[in-house]
Amino acid sequence: METRAEPSGSLRFAVLGPVRAWRGEESIRTGAPQQRALLAALLLRGGRTATASELLDALWGETPPNTALAALRSYAFRLRKALGPDALVTDSGGYALKVEPDALDCAVVERLAAEAERVRPTDPGQARKLLATALDLWHGEPLAGLPGPYAETQRNRLAEWHIGLIEARLELDLELGAHAEAVSELTALSAEHPLRERLRALLMLALYRSGRQAEALGVFADTRRLLADELGIDPGAELADLHQRILEADPDLAAPVSAAPAAQEIVRPAQLPATVSDFTGRAAVVRELGRQLAEASDRGTEGGVMSVSAVAGIGGVGKTTLAVHVAHAVRDAFPDGQLYVDLQGTDARPADPEAVLGGFLRALGVSNPAIPESLAERAALYRSILDGRRVLALLDNAHDAAQIRQLLPGTPGCAALVTSRVRMVDLEGAHLVDLDVMSPEEALQLFTRIVGDERVSGERQAALDVVGACGFLPLAIRIAAARLAARRTWTVSVLARKLADQRRRLDELRAGDLAVKATFALGYGHLSPAQARAFRLLSLPDGPDISLEAAAAVLGLDPYETEELLEALVDISLIESAAPARYRFHDLLRLYARERAEQDETEAERCSALSRLLDFYLASAVGVYTWENPGDRVLDHLAPTTHPGLAFGSRDAALEWLFSEAQGLLAAVEQSAAGGCEGSARRAADLLFTAWDLMESGIHARQYEQAARALVEASYACSDTLVEGRSRLLVAQLLRMTGRFAEADEEARRAMVVGLAAEDPLTCSYAPNLRGIIAYKDRRYEECFQYHTSALQAFRSDGNKYGEGAALSNLSWAQLGMGNDEEAVNTGREVMAIYRELGAGFRLGNALYALSIPLTATGRLDEAFSCLTEALQVFRDARQQFWEGMTLFRLAEVHLAAERWRQSAAHVEQSLVILREVGGDWRTANALVVLGHALVGMHQPVRAVACWNDALGLFSGLGAPESQDVRLLLAQQTPSSAAG
Repeated sequence: METRAEPSGSLRFAVLGPVRAWRGEESIRTGAPQQRALLAALLLRGGRTATASELLDALWGETPPNTALAALRSYAFRLRKALGPDALVTDSGGYALKVEPDALDCAVVERLAAEAERVRPTDPGQARKLLATALDLWHGEPLAGLPGPYAETQRNRLAEWHIGLIEARLELDLELGAHAEAVSELTALSAEHPLRERLRALLMLALYRSGRQAEALGVFADTRRLLADELGIDPGAELADLHQRILEADPDLAAPVSAAPAAQEIVRPAQLPATVSDFTGRAAVVRELGRQLAEASDRGTEGGVMSVSAVAGIGGVGKTTLAVHVAHAVRDAFPDGQLYVDLQGTDARPADPEAVLGGFLRALGVSNPAIPESLAERAALYRSILDGRRVLALLDNAHDAAQIRQLLPGTPGCAALVTSRVRMVDLEGAHLVDLDVMSPEEALQLFTRIVGDERVSGERQAALDVVGACGFLPLAIRIAAARLAARRTWTVSVLARKLADQRRRLDELRAGDLAVKATFALGYGHLSPAQARAFRLLSLPDGPDISLEAAAAVLGLDPYETEELLEALVDISLIESAAPARYRFHDLLRLYARERAEQDETEAERCSALSRLLDFYLASAVGVYTWENPGDRVLDHLAPTTHPGLAFGSRDAALEWLFSEAQGLLAAVEQSAAGGCEGSARRAADLLFTAWDLMESGIHARQYEQAARALVEASYACSDTLVEGRSRLLVAQLLRMTGRFAEADEEARRAMVVGLAAEDPLTCSYAPNLRGIIAYKDRRYEECFQYHTSALQAFRSDGNKYGEGAALSNLSWAQLGMGNDEEAVNTGREVMAIYRELGAGFRLGNALYALSIPLTATGRLDEAFSCLTEALQVFRDARQQFWEGMTLFRLAEVHLAAERWRQSAAHVEQSLVILREVGGDWRTANALVVLGHALVGMHQPVRAVACWNDALGLFSGLGAPESQDVRLLLAQQTPSSAAG
């Protein structure tokens, strides 16, 4: 049954793709192509009336059929019926479509593009987001499938607009430092639009900023040749100028750096303490607080409420210095006076509000006899005196909100600026500011101002080491700088070496009556016993931060009790909340807390806390491993745990935990290797094994390697062959992934030796499997086959179906190398059946990836493409960045074999972004070789030669046999084919 059309305000239209219409969320049928062409012509007129004659020309051109006018009226009638009478109106013999401004997708794009242009000078990141949102509204060819000359003209205009917006967004990508990521897209676009010089210029700039100067110059040479061949012209001025600047290594071609904001002017009002002459940095916070206070003064003339700003932070972070500086800066906004008091919030007896009000009243001109006795009366008189005046009260070092409530001015035009170690969350209406430590640049600037530029300029790195050892804490930097300034015979390096000793660092940070440790002790002295214990024990783990659940394990408490303790420590600025349910220490506070732990906790309790954390990580990692590898025999060979881990409701939740906890987990392994707490090394090794996904992702490879090597050293020192074998196996696997094959083979060999001595089924099966992979890479196919056959037997003896699948998968490559192509394909299919039956997670991606190799070699490109496409999604879901990069590389090889040059180049460029980071030089070089082949197919031989030269440099540096293959490729390029 037909329903009455809703008002036109609910209508939405799209022309950036197929012409479509919606009412609310319901799609509206827009009829045949000619009828849609009429709708598009009306939409693109922006509500203006189109005459019948204009519409006939738009739909049929100069020779419309005799029935054209009748057809036009019929189309208009049907559109009015579909859209509603208020939308399509008849006007002066023509038609107009009345819709809301944002009801048409191209109008939305115009608005977003204009807004991006407006904000670009001040906020390029926001401009980039706006353009990306605009480009997301495109859905294929504009006005797709519409007939008529008008549609064709508009289609070309919209397509040109589209590529222009893409260029603008890519310019912003480069401006924001995403040059490496932009190369792939620019390569594909410049191939699709070969004569568009702006794209070529952006590609050259992106390559240059990515350290690929030779390729950038190759792009220019290929473009010059193409323009000469196709149009008989030379490149334009922009491209030629960029080419010259690249040749000259113009420093202005580097990514732009935002200028630092200027410091606020220092002023000196009456009752405020003197500001420091070397106040440094904090520009954003100074502006924020200054604006809040100035607006509070303005409200005094307009009506409103009194303003309160409360600055919180750890001891020594510079709260008072900042507040005094800001107060001086806004003095002119408060011409009726500025009040100041130190509320002694960290002392055993904080200042009494009644006494403070007495002092304020006297400062405001009230005589002693006229000052009331009670707190309430004093507060009332204080507010009465301030009524109609503009006064700033700086309430420094407050104990809590209760202490300052009666000290707040009560009338518009006045303001209060509060500092405290406690976040004033219970202070109604307050503007809260959490003051963090300085940035490294600010810290170095402060240190230099105190010490003198002549002593720092020649030892910049040592100065950076000093401020880093100070944790960028202003008080610590001032103390360190004061010590150096008072000792003319010391160099900055001498001070840096003294502060490098963590156990003595707090003792070194003392000068006169200033001491970092004393500042921290004031806050620690106010803790309850439970809070003090939490403060001490949570400083023991080496990770950069800690989750609520991990902290609960350290303390041996449930998460609810733990959260209550941690939030109390956050409120008094002894720890920080890095994110919801995540906590961290400032570096110097951690050192102080560890000193307290060594004094107040027994060694047994400290080891127990770290042991509970290791158990928690291992038990949780086992849960993750189980989701990825259900029923894997590996789990039966792991050390038992006594403290429980987390239970995950889904594979995604398990992986989210693993990758978010990676740094803390790997730090716990390395700490266990170095710490010497009895019984921790075995669990640490098993934790690394179950966190194998972290290594294979490539994201945390460096920290993973450090942890594994620390375990190797510790286990070798105490002759623990089982831990040594597993640790060496993990080191070997990581070395293989990063392209250090000779080292990997040696570590795998040693792992086999100690694994056999320990009779460890894990090492005895995975180590020969790994050596077989390395033999395949070195083209030692017979050895490869023998290693994988040995691994297969070991896996089957242990009942390890996952390992059996891995060995068979690698065995298929050995078969391929030995010329048994069909056997290789069949073996790969057998692996697929095993993993699908097991319900494997990202191991299924490994099987798909492995099967694609013999499929590609035997010319089954469509099937190989299908396998790799599925594998790519598996790896992305599993956050396996390394394998994502390798799969993109293999997809590029498939496209290359099918002579799909542009697709091959696009995929290999994407793979290079990843492999340069986590794949090592050997894999990067292989990708460059494929890119060169694709570029030759795209008639860009100069850039291809540049890629192959880069690959040759990498292969030669590794002593890889592939270097000879690349030399042959370069020799085959005739001078004419590579000429610019």
